[in-house]
Amino acid sequence: MSNESFDKSAVEKSLRAVVDPATNKDVVTLGMVKHIAVFEGAIRIVLELSPQAASIQEQLRATVDRAVRQAAVVACANIETLEIDFVAPKVAAPSTAPTSTQGEASNPLPLVKKIIAVGAGKGGVGKSTVAVNLAVGLARMGHSVGLLDADIYGPSAPTMLGMDDVGTKAKGQMLMPFELHGIKAMTIGKLVDPDKALVWRGPMAHGAFKQLATQTDWGELDYLIIDLPPGTGDVALTMSQMLPVAGAVVVCTPQRVAQDDARRAVRMFQNLGVEVLGVVENMSFFTAPDGKEYDLFGRGGAEIMAQTMGLPFLGSIPIHIALRENSDSGTPLENWKNATMGASLDALCQRIEAQVKLAEMAGRTDRPTLTISP
Repeated sequence: MSNESFDKSAVEKSLRAVVDPATNKDVVTLGMVKHIAVFEGAIRIVLELSPQAASIQEQLRATVDRAVRQAAVVACANIETLEIDFVAPKVAAPSTAPTSTQGEASNPLPLVKKIIAVGAGKGGVGKSTVAVNLAVGLARMGHSVGLLDADIYGPSAPTMLGMDDVGTKAKGQMLMPFELHGIKAMTIGKLVDPDKALVWRGPMAHGAFKQLATQTDWGELDYLIIDLPPGTGDVALTMSQMLPVAGAVVVCTPQRVAQDDARRAVRMFQNLGVEVLGVVENMSFFTAPDGKEYDLFGRGGAEIMAQTMGLPFLGSIPIHIALRENSDSGTPLENWKNATMGASLDALCQRIEAQVKLAEMAGRTDRPTLTISP
């Protein structure tokens, strides 16, 4: 059997040989297998293991490694790399997050059905572009959508949504969201001097995010899209503890340096117990007026990264002059006047919505503590 034949299903079959003697059930049946990725001889497996079972982690790793390699030998398949990682169940609280208060233990946004975070390992990859067009695209599909520009240090929504002439409003202690382009939006960029550099430590960023998220009168929403700051900092930690996030979308450009940072963003969300819905490749290629395509930053790097990490690939967004112009002018709905660009954005929104539904159907529950025999 070739490497191509030793696919995800073959790996999953091999994992059924890893049995917990206490329950006589295998790790697949117990629901511990979170992700399996197979790509050109590279295999990555992600297992859920409760903190209480940490003492058997290395024993379990060795047992899984042996089972997969034995199955590969039988199948005459070559394994170049085999990576086995562990994540805590989604219900586990992040150990590095700020200590929660009693008021934050419950959902502070009960009228919001689903919250999707959009993040990136580094700046300049088009994270805000994806967040804005995801929000507008979902609204075009008939959903009620809010966009929270949580990039405290470099808010993009005022420009990308054309907010220059829009004034802020409040009702009592609540901020009223800006309503434009079919969505509701809130950004710190309209609450501070646009030329002022926000030199804030973690607690200040925590407080600003909490105010923007919970003191905005969002009303009833099907989706709230949160545009996070780039990197792996305080705002993401605060969000994961404060809000019931349905999942996160990671944005990446094709080149290797962006992939390396995107991997760190994925690991951050996984460590915080946030479901990673998938990866978007932005600036994938450029189509010249004569129809010729140019891979300015390479192409397909983010897709390969997604597959090796066991994540869905949500699609590619090409470099398009109109997309840049509409972002600068604050007219995102104009993106759908270009048939090709509109179709790619619609496809992206549909894939993300499908991944949210799959994550809801899968659900995450406490896993039993295992005793693995060697």
